[in-house]
Amino acid sequence: MKPEISIIVPAFEEQDRLGDSARTILRYISETGLNAELIIVDDGSSDGTAAVGRAACADFPDVRSKVIRYDDNRGKGFAVKTGLEAAEGDIALFSDADLSTPVAELPKLVDPIQIGEYDVTFGSRALDRSLIGTHQPWRREQGGKVFNLIVRTLTGLPFWDTQCGFKAFNMKKFRPLLAKMTIERFGFDVEFLFVANLKGLKLKEIPVRWDHDERTKVNVFRDSRRMFNEVREIRRNAKAGLY
Repeated sequence: MKPEISIIVPAFEEQDRLGDSARTILRYISETGLNAELIIVDDGSSDGTAAVGRAACADFPDVRSKVIRYDDNRGKGFAVKTGLEAAEGDIALFSDADLSTPVAELPKLVDPIQIGEYDVTFGSRALDRSLIGTHQPWRREQGGKVFNLIVRTLTGLPFWDTQCGFKAFNMKKFRPLLAKMTIERFGFDVEFLFVANLKGLKLKEIPVRWDHDERTKVNVFRDSRRMFNEVREIRRNAKAGLY
């Protein structure tokens, strides 16, 4: 039976925490009776990420699941795009490997798409900060606010948190847009939302529960300039008519 929902987890050098996260998702699917599949995308890890993912999937033979692996590290955006292209569900949701947003928050994003109210829904830490359990360090939190201000200024998107790693898509409408996506690393979230908005899809920012994981792969100093440059690239692409 074809799954209704595809859950995609991009993973890079995640052998230490992927196993627990994957089993949590698989257990959620099994216990709720959700007609869903799990797709883990190993983004060119040099450790045992893929093996850990396969072992977790093997523990839940009643749940459809698979691990996609390629040798070269291409970036989180490429990994998510790869997972979305492989998704069989009419709705696809991607979640960060650390499950900073619990998988139990899935209905908040999926239900509005299922009833046709929205086409793209995405978790937000900014709309209801009372839902944040463990906060980021102050400097990282302020950096995120500055980045989102830059995103709003350069793209015109009216959203307060484009970077939360918990987003869902109506794949009948979003799949044709994947070929237009060019950003392979952390700025891909902005491109996804920008192109979807540009093409007239209905977008909704939704407050979700969230906890900071100190093992995050994002380095506020190293990645801020890269993300800023990627947002500028999105703006250039838009002006050039590439979307």
